[in-house]
Amino acid sequence: MTAVAEKTSESPTAQARKGRWIDHWEPEDPTFWEKTGKKIANKNLVFSVFAENLGFSVWVLFSILVTQMGNAGFAFMADDLAVTNGLILTSIPVLVGSTLRLPYTFAIPTFGGRGFTTFSAAMLLIPCLGLAVAFTQPTTPMWVFLILAGLAGFGGGNFSSSMANISFFFPEHKKGTALGINAAGGNIGVAVTQLTMPLVISLGLIITATNPAGYRFALMLACLTWVPFIVTAAALAWFKMDSLTSAKPDGVSYKLAMRNKQTWVMSFLYIGTFGSFIGFSFAFPNLLQSNFPEMSEVGFLVALGNLAFLGALLGSVSRPFGGWMSDKLGGSKLTLGVFVGMSAGVALIMLALEMKSFVLYLLSFILLFVLTGIGNGSTYRMIPMIFSAEAKRRAAETGQDTAEAAASARRQAGAAIGVIGAIGAFGGFIVQQALRLSSVHLGTMAPAFWAYAALFLVMAGTTWWFYLRKSFAVRRAPSLAHADV
Repeated sequence: MTAVAEKTSESPTAQARKGRWIDHWEPEDPTFWEKTGKKIANKNLVFSVFAENLGFSVWVLFSILVTQMGNAGFAFMADDLAVTNGLILTSIPVLVGSTLRLPYTFAIPTFGGRGFTTFSAAMLLIPCLGLAVAFTQPTTPMWVFLILAGLAGFGGGNFSSSMANISFFFPEHKKGTALGINAAGGNIGVAVTQLTMPLVISLGLIITATNPAGYRFALMLACLTWVPFIVTAAALAWFKMDSLTSAKPDGVSYKLAMRNKQTWVMSFLYIGTFGSFIGFSFAFPNLLQSNFPEMSEVGFLVALGNLAFLGALLGSVSRPFGGWMSDKLGGSKLTLGVFVGMSAGVALIMLALEMKSFVLYLLSFILLFVLTGIGNGSTYRMIPMIFSAEAKRRAAETGQDTAEAAASARRQAGAAIGVIGAIGAFGGFIVQQALRLSSVHLGTMAPAFWAYAALFLVMAGTTWWFYLRKSFAVRRAPSLAHADV
């Protein structure tokens, strides 16, 4: 239980009241942090990562389910319909999850980190149990699965509430590491699903038989696997986590961030990094199966989801590495290089399809995923630096107090991150819809891939124009030229 003690200048401690609300929280005070704050903050971070990881795991669940629904006897996923309807079913969770990221950001100050983490974790039970029931009947129509896909999308909103909550617990100089751990821990949930669910499905087929009824049982088992973990995460959040009364938003900062052009520039860039990560994560298992159906004859590859989990796994673990590299090279320089590399990665994917090389296709996608992870880290590192640099410029021009300007910049950056995260996630929906529309109307996904290769180069140019072009930096924000943004 959170420590309860008198508040004194010599020995500041957290003050807790009923409902695990903490009224006194001063993470910037070194004495408070070392005596009380660090332990409480790290405890909340651990349980936050667990709950957020499950959110991502359920969010991406359809990426595996759609690969076996045709075998389970669902007519709308048979033959040529499998790819297009599969992309529809996997894009709905992305759309819902990205939409929920904004309201989920604002939920923490209203309901508290403890209460809302419990609620958001418990919500994951609905799609898991609903899918388990839906898979018992081969006549379950597609519209039912569309609704359940939307409910699975609630897991995507958990990222924003989790990030917003954890940001209030840590001092400024430790937020980067804490948020990096929180983000990476959540992102890894994609890889966890794409690694474990094919194994669970294979186990279900061993228990029953390789026929439509057996596949339906295996898919039901895959959905029910998450239930005990979700219940555990909700219980741990309720009984172990805390809420901070000081976790209140600054309405002025949100308005300023919305009016700031940098918020929208960075949102565009984040579509390219996180949007690509989540969009291709959802589509990758289905793309592997449709482009290389012969791999379904290799038993261990089927059990491991044709190794689709490798992309999401390496894309997740490379995210903190992107932040670390940004500290060494500068976030904007690294981001520009990432976009150029992503464009080259798409070209390699198209070459692999031309050569019909599964190995090159897999390695090219892994390269793309790693670059998206590095880009996620570098763009998130850029955001506070950009707002800080602009604040310094305004302070120099207007005579504003430097400390006050810096505090305002931090609040604006925090507000902007919520918007940028939501818009970036929406990019995952765009990725899948572009692939689907290209397949339906042009008979091939190649135009969509080449369009993305071109878009990544546009994003590289945008990064250079706004953050590396010296004439612009010196004219608009002199400090940007020396901030390693």
